Amino acid sequence: MTPTPTPTPGQSPAPQDDVIRVVTWNLEHNGTEPDGDTTRWHTAMDVLADLKPHLLLRQELTRAHLHGARALWAEARRLGGDIPHIPLLASATPDSANPVGVYVDPTVFDVVEYHEHITGLWHPIANPVVRLKGCTTNLSVASFHLCTFDPARRANEAKRLTVLGQPGMAALIGGDCNSYPHTRNETEPLPDWTTITDSSHYEHRTIERDGRRVCDTRPDEILSGEREGGQPPVFRELGHYAATELGQQHSNPLAPTASLWRKDQGPMRRIDRLYATPQVATALLRLEVIDTDRVRTASDHAPVLAEFSHTKLRQALSPKPELAA
Repeated sequence: MTPTPTPTPGQSPAPQDDVIRVVTWNLEHNGTEPDGDTTRWHTAMDVLADLKPHLLLRQELTRAHLHGARALWAEARRLGGDIPHIPLLASATPDSANPVGVYVDPTVFDVVEYHEHITGLWHPIANPVVRLKGCTTNLSVASFHLCTFDPARRANEAKRLTVLGQPGMAALIGGDCNSYPHTRNETEPLPDWTTITDSSHYEHRTIERDGRRVCDTRPDEILSGEREGGQPPVFRELGHYAATELGQQHSNPLAPTASLWRKDQGPMRRIDRLYATPQVATALLRLEVIDTDRVRTASDHAPVLAEFSHTKLRQALSPKPELAA
């Protein structure tokens, strides 16, 4: 185990294991059935209690704003216990009552700003800006749920997310992309549409390119595709980063995430992903897709866990002395 670094005066101690844990999870309809049964929600909270995320990026916080945001705060308490996580919920829209949100561990991060990015009638992006305790550089965090039915909207939403990766910014974003990775070393190949009978799904997940219909990989290309001339992408997609840059072998960082339930849309695909600006990505230790019996009971999506070195993340979010003068 990596020893916990000694905090400098005025700096809060690091997590016990010197690891910052970040999870993104689409919990189908917030783990609640139409009749109000919350059995799946309680199962999901048990899963999260084991993962102990310091940042939780959530999708489908269905009706969590009702009754004084009772469900939102209940989850915050289950995550943090005596010191609840800070919940930040985006707005629901006429198109969807399933907003996204972010939970922040206040023992590790301070929340310094909160923004909500409106990209149409679909899900607004929840974008708190946090500061790792002891650091001076802000970290922009975002939870997103790209449009399920319109590839053009997804591309627009991905373009909006790139504003969080402008030069000089540090960002960590994640969510349900409802589209496919553009890289070639995936565990699962892109769908063979001749074997999938759901014509609606075909319309939702394909685009026209060079005169033919192909799988929609545009959001991933926008967020993490290299530019012509070898220029770096806006973000590093952390599953691909773990598999290639880190050479992760103890678990598969490219494992598919959804759907754990439906069998009429072909094999599972890796549609839930985490992205980070390059300096933040260098602090990544590992990435894991959590696919267990409890997860499959709770939701049709598997959570994605990224673990970062607290020490390296603090270095990434601290200006060099010559720049701070």
